[in-house]
Amino acid sequence: MGKESALLEMRNIHKSFPGVRALQGVDFTLRAGEVHALMGENGAGKSTLIKVLTGVSGYVKDEGTISLEGKPASIRSPQDAQKVGISTVYQEITLCPNLSVAENMYIGRTQSVYQNWKKMNEDTEKILQSLEIPATATQQLESCSIAVQQMIAIARAVDMECKVLILDEPTSSLDEQEVAKLFKLMRDLKKRGVGIIFVTHFLDQVYEICDRITVMRDGKLVGEYEIKDLPRVKLVSAMLGKELDDMADIQGEQKAYERKKDTAPVFEAEELYSDAGIKPFNFHIDKGEVNGFTGLLGSGRSECVRAIFGADRVLGGKVKKDGKDIKISKPIDAMRQGIAYLPEDRKIDGIVGELSVRDNLILAQQVLKGFFKPFSKAEANKFADEYIKLLSIKTASADTPIKSLSGGNQQKVILARWLLTHPDYLILDEPTRGIDVGTKVDIQKLVLKLASEGMSVTFISSEMDEMLRTCSRLIVMRDRKVVGELSGDELNQTTIMNTIAGGDR
Repeated sequence: MGKESALLEMRNIHKSFPGVRALQGVDFTLRAGEVHALMGENGAGKSTLIKVLTGVSGYVKDEGTISLEGKPASIRSPQDAQKVGISTVYQEITLCPNLSVAENMYIGRTQSVYQNWKKMNEDTEKILQSLEIPATATQQLESCSIAVQQMIAIARAVDMECKVLILDEPTSSLDEQEVAKLFKLMRDLKKRGVGIIFVTHFLDQVYEICDRITVMRDGKLVGEYEIKDLPRVKLVSAMLGKELDDMADIQGEQKAYERKKDTAPVFEAEELYSDAGIKPFNFHIDKGEVNGFTGLLGSGRSECVRAIFGADRVLGGKVKKDGKDIKISKPIDAMRQGIAYLPEDRKIDGIVGELSVRDNLILAQQVLKGFFKPFSKAEANKFADEYIKLLSIKTASADTPIKSLSGGNQQKVILARWLLTHPDYLILDEPTRGIDVGTKVDIQKLVLKLASEGMSVTFISSEMDEMLRTCSRLIVMRDRKVVGELSGDELNQTTIMNTIAGGDR
C-alpha cells in the first residue's frame, strides 16, 4: 500500500508507565473509507494506543510519529485530536441525557451561531435525516435507545468534520437489530471517505463489517491483515499468541474425573439468561468435577457464571440443585444453596480495602448467619488463623488491612472467605489473574484437591494452559453464546481455538 493512500499513520509508537512498557514500537495505518478492527486480549495495548491517538491526559507518546493525510500531527490533548479531525465514541456514552438531541449535537461548540434555537434544530434534523437516524432534534436524549444515542454521538463527530472516527466497543450493549442499524451508518460513513477504527471483541461482527484487522498483544504489534487473508482461527491464534502447528498439548494432573452413568448433576441450568446480554444457555456440573467456561475476552464467560450466582438480573430459564428446582434471583439465594462465587474483579467486587484480613475472611459466612448475630472475637480469630494457615496467606497478622497485602494474597483471602461457607459448588472467575506464578500453582493445586474431596468447581481463566491443567470439561463461548462443549481427547488447544473461531465461514 502506498503512503499516499494512508489517511492516518502511527509509526514506532512507544509509551511507558512506571514499571510497565504499555506500547513497544507499534505501527498502525488507517485508509480513508475503510473500517479497520483493532483487536487483542486484555492488556494488549489497544486502549493505550487509542488514548495516545486522542490526546488523553497522561498518554502523550514517549516516541514515534503520527501523521494525517501525510502531514505530521502533534496531539497532546483531546482538542488537538479534534482539530485534526479525530473523534471518538466510547462504549459509555458521554452525552447529556437531560438535554435535547440538538443541544447534544452542538454543546461545547465555540461558535455562538447555535444560540439560534430554530437554526440549531433545523440543522440537527438535516444531519439526522442524512444519516437516517430515527430521532428528532427536539426530543430528550434519554428518551432514545442506547443504540440511537450511540448514533447521535457518531453524528456529532461526523458533523464536526471528523476524518478518523474511533468506535470503542460501540456494540457491547446493543441487540442484533440495533447492531444492524449501527453497521448501516458505518457503511454510509465509509462511502463518505471517513476512516473508522473499530475496537471490539465480537468476532462475527469483525468479519461482517471490517476491511482490515490490526492485532496487538502485550503492547506490541502482532500484524496487520486484510480480512480476506485472515481466517478466524488464525485471528484467534494471533490474539492468544498460540501457533496451531507447535502447540504441545498439556496433559494436566487432573484427568481423573470421569462421569459415571448414574451420576446426578449437583447443579443444572436450562435456557438460563440474564440482562447482561448472554444468549440462553444450558449447563450442568457433577459432584467432584472441575469444568470451565472458555472463550476470548468478552465472549460471555463471566456473564454465564454471574447468571448462575444471581449476580446479574436473571430474565429466564430454570435451575436445579441436587435434582430439585430452585430459584436464584440474588446472590444470597445462591449462597443459601451452597454456591460460592469468587468474582473476576477482586478490587471492585471482592475485597473491602479498609477492613482487616479477618473481617474480609468472615464476611460471606457472617452474611449467611445474619449481621444481627455477629461472630465473637474468638470465633473470628479461630476462622482467620485456620484459613491463613491452610492457604499460606502472607500477612503480618489477621488485623492487617487487606489493602496492604499483595494481589495474590488478597485473592487467597477472598478464596478463604468462600471456603469458610463450606460450599458444594464453587465458581472461580479469573482466580489467578495478576498474581505471581507460585500463587497461581497453589490455587490450581487447591482446586484439584477440593474436587478430589467432592466439591464441584467451575474455573474460568484467560490462560488456556491453566484451563487444560485444571478442567475435565470445557464450555466454549463466542459472542455471548455457547458454541461447543469439549472433554476427553478434545481437550487440546487446537480444538479449543477451532471451536472459538467457529470455522472459517
